[in-house]
Amino acid sequence: QGTRDHHPAHVVLRDRLLATVISCFKRHGAAPLDTPVLELRETLVGQYGEGAKLIYELQDQGGELLALRYDLTVPFARYLAMNKVTNMKRYQVAKVYRRDNPATTRGRYREFYQCDFDIAGQFDPMIPDAECLKVMHEILSDLQLGDFIIKVNHRQVLNGVFAVCGIPESKFITMCSTVDKLDKMAWEEVRSEMVAEKELCPEAADLIGDYVRLQGGLELIEQLLQDPKLSQNKQAKEGLGDMKLLFEYLTLFGIAGKVRFDLSLARGLDYYTGVIYEAVLLQQERQPGEEPLGVGSVAGGGRYDGLVGMFDPKGRRVPCVGVSIGIERIFSILEQRLEASGEKIRATETQVLVATPHRHLLPARLRLISELWDAGIKAEMLYKKDPKLLKQLQYCENSGIPLAAIVGEQELAGGVVKLRDVRTRVEVRM
Repeated sequence: QGTRDHHPAHVVLRDRLLATVISCFKRHGAAPLDTPVLELRETLVGQYGEGAKLIYELQDQGGELLALRYDLTVPFARYLAMNKVTNMKRYQVAKVYRRDNPATTRGRYREFYQCDFDIAGQFDPMIPDAECLKVMHEILSDLQLGDFIIKVNHRQVLNGVFAVCGIPESKFITMCSTVDKLDKMAWEEVRSEMVAEKELCPEAADLIGDYVRLQGGLELIEQLLQDPKLSQNKQAKEGLGDMKLLFEYLTLFGIAGKVRFDLSLARGLDYYTGVIYEAVLLQQERQPGEEPLGVGSVAGGGRYDGLVGMFDPKGRRVPCVGVSIGIERIFSILEQRLEASGEKIRATETQVLVATPHRHLLPARLRLISELWDAGIKAEMLYKKDPKLLKQLQYCENSGIPLAAIVGEQELAGGVVKLRDVRTRVEVRM
């Protein structure tokens, strides 16, 4: 059904992954936020383009129409508007829900975690946007997932491209959803969808194709600023000006080499208004001279300046920009690596097992383990009155517990404990 149970070792691996991500968010000064898993249906519908059909809708006993949150961005915008917050840097890690066709091997589920970092407030252009890209770069570098590229584009540049290709403004959003499929489909298939389904004339589709297949860096931005058609379009000109400034800041952050201006990137969500970006892992093994192939998006985000105003009774705008880390896809990559390496993950953090070698020593075990717990030491014991010592030591090995505190009659008489290193079998009396 597109959901999954996580066994203990998986939860430990996921917690490690989340700790790395949250540590980066905190390093950049973000405060934690939590929002309800249920939202009013009207809050969510109309924000996600073609993704709206994937919203889980519910109805409570009073007939109120509710929905499970689809992402963490719209609830954040609703929170800012409801609480009249105009300036905030926040992170949130929580589950979201999509009535999607699951692809579990690629980390695609109907219930999954999202990890978001957002900057809300009126600031000078492209400074917060550049920081979001830096956050994305830091996290992917820290997780050591292999080579990656961050694709960036700008909604105003895309809108400018559509305008100069003769597309009516009413079709801009639906064109974005189609162009966004270029990372999964060949241009011929995308062109066919534009003409057959979206009723675009073939000439306009070909004109769009000339632009959306362009990729590059600062030199491409300069080239497009000189483009006879785009340079005459106000939106395209503004968007390209933003992109030029963004690449200057990314150069200062030392990450411009990992960022590529890609005009096919559209991100199908309706609420994006400015810079948009997506991080893609690159195929590790390839022939000399072969282009690196993307193996799937692991993070994405962008600027959404109009969303908060939609929830504010007075329409007050709060500009926002954010990044979302695709934790489930990253988790499935780490999971596969772990299985391939054969490495075992400890499901518990127990430091010591309290053990006894003889019968009738349960009171001694209970007294000792209580002292250890009171001292803040992570300790366990077997729940049998008189377990065999071998069974207790075997439990340590199976669970990865490094130490056994053995208390027998001799130790009781001498007021000591025998501490055994489970791996080396070295024993010392303490």
